[in-house]
Amino acid sequence: MVGLVHSPAKARSERKPVHDGKQKAHALFFQAQAHAAANDPHKAEACLREALALCPDLPQAHTNLALLLEQRGALAEAEAHFQRAIELAPDKSLAHLNYGSLLADQKRLPEAEQAYRRALALNPDSPRAWSNLGVLQACLHREEAAEASYFRALELCPDHRLALFNLSYLRLRQGRYLEGWRYLESRNWYGHLLEALGAYPRWQGEPLTGKSLLIGFEGGHGDMIQLSRYAAVLREKGAAHLALICHPALKRLFRSLDSLDELFDFTETIADFSWDFWVPPFSLPYLLETTLETIPAEIPYLRAEPALLAVWSERVARLAAPGTLRVGLVWKGSPGFENDLDRSLAGLATLAPLAGVAGVTYFSLQKGDAAFEAASPAPPVPLADLAPQIDDFADTAAILENLDLVISVDTAVAHLAGALGKACWLLLPDYKTDWRWLTGRDDSPWYPKGMRLFRQSGTGEWGEVVSRLSSALAELAERRGGL
Repeated sequence: MVGLVHSPAKARSERKPVHDGKQKAHALFFQAQAHAAANDPHKAEACLREALALCPDLPQAHTNLALLLEQRGALAEAEAHFQRAIELAPDKSLAHLNYGSLLADQKRLPEAEQAYRRALALNPDSPRAWSNLGVLQACLHREEAAEASYFRALELCPDHRLALFNLSYLRLRQGRYLEGWRYLESRNWYGHLLEALGAYPRWQGEPLTGKSLLIGFEGGHGDMIQLSRYAAVLREKGAAHLALICHPALKRLFRSLDSLDELFDFTETIADFSWDFWVPPFSLPYLLETTLETIPAEIPYLRAEPALLAVWSERVARLAAPGTLRVGLVWKGSPGFENDLDRSLAGLATLAPLAGVAGVTYFSLQKGDAAFEAASPAPPVPLADLAPQIDDFADTAAILENLDLVISVDTAVAHLAGALGKACWLLLPDYKTDWRWLTGRDDSPWYPKGMRLFRQSGTGEWGEVVSRLSSALAELAERRGGL
């Protein structure tokens, strides 16, 4: 028994390493912050794990580790660390807020709302918490509540960028464009343009007569296809020299924009020119005061190259059964898009009911990782796979001109069909529907010729959408060329 009793001296010697351990854990925590700031998440994570091994009850280390784990997709482990941080420091509003964001990203919306409400109970003056709550409410179609949350955030911080940006999407989805475009000016995703073109004045709506203007690029291919229509408007406003920067895959296609004097893709060196102004493309609807009634919708505003039309006419005719409708299919978008899991179908099998529609030849226009489904020996929908021969959007445009209809999820191909004036049936999710398709409409003022919207009636329910799609397609096939 005597051997189990610690002497005072020994007790002091054992407490010292504990104290040193806490000090080292805190030092590692700050090292992790430095690594994270230097964009080195691996070293940051290693420091945090070492800190927690020394001091398991360090709540801020649990929180920061959870954030890193969430970034790399280790969601279950991230959740465990968020919960432990909250157990250790339940009065910290930020931990509840970050935990709510994790839950919201997993669509665990009731739990996320509880977490946001706890964060606000602890810190009712947090604009970020009010903005996050507004996003959740908007996702649940509680638009009045979302609006109130965004405005509360802006009362607390009038220039809160995320609240302004989130409010812009709400307003644009509602068709309240003048407000929406103004709020959208809060976006900060075009830093590359500021860095490259900052030496030139940014156009703020000044008269353009006799002036030169360079339009930058923003967003994805579909965004640029949608916004490229504004080149004609700027020319009508008197721009004497007009140029545009675009994605490389759009350059051949955009040569059909008659209003442009010069065209660059963003991998090229821009020719020396003393531009009077430059402008980010998403600022054009704002500066030109676009409303639902004044959307520039002279369709078509893009065209396929005649030589490519001839090439693809022969290829498509060779593959199509005589007398059938020629229908192109796109079932997945880019996986990097924030809402891709909702806007994309799980796979080609979701469209399997289309195989039962008589009088149709299907063509795959699917690019990317999902393209392999069309090349499988027995695809769920019998189709001809054109994707391996598509080099860029100029090819896609020529293909679309040789089809009767394209059925697509919300991707650039749908925008291209709309810009060409080709018939397009667009499949839209109920959850986080993109703002440009508005609310409750089955048509689009951006593409008034041939665009028809098929919306989910409930989150994730594609089966009912495809059933309606199949019925509509069967009616169309019966009419043979009734587009």
